[in-house]
Amino acid sequence: MTGRYGVEDVHTLDVYLEHGGYEGARAALDMTAEDIIQLVKDSGLRGRGGAGFPTGLKWSFVARDTGKPVYVVCNADEGEPGTFKDREYMERDPHALVEGMIVAGLALNSVQGYIYLRGEFAYAGRRLRDAIREAYERGYLGADVMGSGKRFDLTLHRGAGAYICGEETALLDSLEGRRGQPRLRPPFPATHGLYGCPTTVNNVESIATVPFLLRHGADWFRQWGTEKSPGFKLMCISGEVQNPGNYEFALGTPVNEMIEAAGGMLEGRELSFFCPGGSSTPYLPASDADVPYTFEDIQERGSLLGTGALMVYSTQTCIVDATLRFTQFYEHESCGKCTPCREGGYWLSQILHRIEHGRGRQEDLQILLDVCDNVFGRSFCALGDGMTSPITASLKHFREDYERHVAEGRCPKGVTPPARREPVLAVDRNAAGFQKGERA
Repeated sequence: MTGRYGVEDVHTLDVYLEHGGYEGARAALDMTAEDIIQLVKDSGLRGRGGAGFPTGLKWSFVARDTGKPVYVVCNADEGEPGTFKDREYMERDPHALVEGMIVAGLALNSVQGYIYLRGEFAYAGRRLRDAIREAYERGYLGADVMGSGKRFDLTLHRGAGAYICGEETALLDSLEGRRGQPRLRPPFPATHGLYGCPTTVNNVESIATVPFLLRHGADWFRQWGTEKSPGFKLMCISGEVQNPGNYEFALGTPVNEMIEAAGGMLEGRELSFFCPGGSSTPYLPASDADVPYTFEDIQERGSLLGTGALMVYSTQTCIVDATLRFTQFYEHESCGKCTPCREGGYWLSQILHRIEHGRGRQEDLQILLDVCDNVFGRSFCALGDGMTSPITASLKHFREDYERHVAEGRCPKGVTPPARREPVLAVDRNAAGFQKGERA
């Protein structure tokens, strides 16, 4: 997928065409919708946005014979901490995403697609806007896609930066102009999605991979990876490594080899733990760094592949501090619709903050687990599960660090906790020492 990254101006249509652009879409025009879906099924492509559900199977669930419009929606609302692969891909190779949307439209007999882009991605937004404009001007989008007589329109929609809108049903609500909140399922988007019509929602990487399948075939894709996790994967490697950034690996590559590909650990640092798939996936200790990076192997070790964001931490990292930061993120990003997530996030943050600042009690460790148990699996969407995963995993693998925090009243690694940042709601000008006539 990153083969065109080094090509100058590949974000423009002419250069993209010189490097195999839209060949996958042309091949799809000569196939039936059923054949396209079967090809994606045969490839074994699994969703790259977090859940890992087979893409071809997901498409086959979409009701295409109801008489209602079918919508193809790309989830480009990349907001998981540690995840930044989709943003770079859209900036570097935007036509690949446009082509993937066309193929998805042909597979589902859809005439309308939407790219829901995270609002902060201004540069990626400009690149996509220009790519869509070029595709319309040259007949790759519109009423007569590449002279086939088939129609496919594509709309770029900018979100407002809410993490919850990365959840597919909250995304659909936002796309419809409502507050982004998860829907109760069933019904599922495949039968009752955007505007009450059959809809598929797929991740950027998932959709951008599909044209490669059309060009090269399912067997070509399966030459990488494993039987259950075939193909290649974009990876975001961050944390205490020499060269953080985006990389591409065949699935099945051991995590320690990925870390070495990123330059290895920072000088003088030793691996302590890592998040294999972003902040919502349970930590794994350094002893698990030999695990092959596949859906099944990571799950067997007690975590998830998630978004493909490998976050690396050394023995100098305070596990309580790292976990608190993630928990505060999820507390802030909770939409508040369901009680377990809304209230649980607040109390988990409060307890972790108390432990980090030397005021923890031994019973707090059990209270943390009890609260997590009342959040996990009891919220409308997976945000609640993601909130609890770092806490339960850290207590499983590093409980001694928590106990020392409590017993010693400080971080055993000497990490000074940051001051709590509270929002300033108003300024008392007199208390601040301002004189009459002065400006704040």
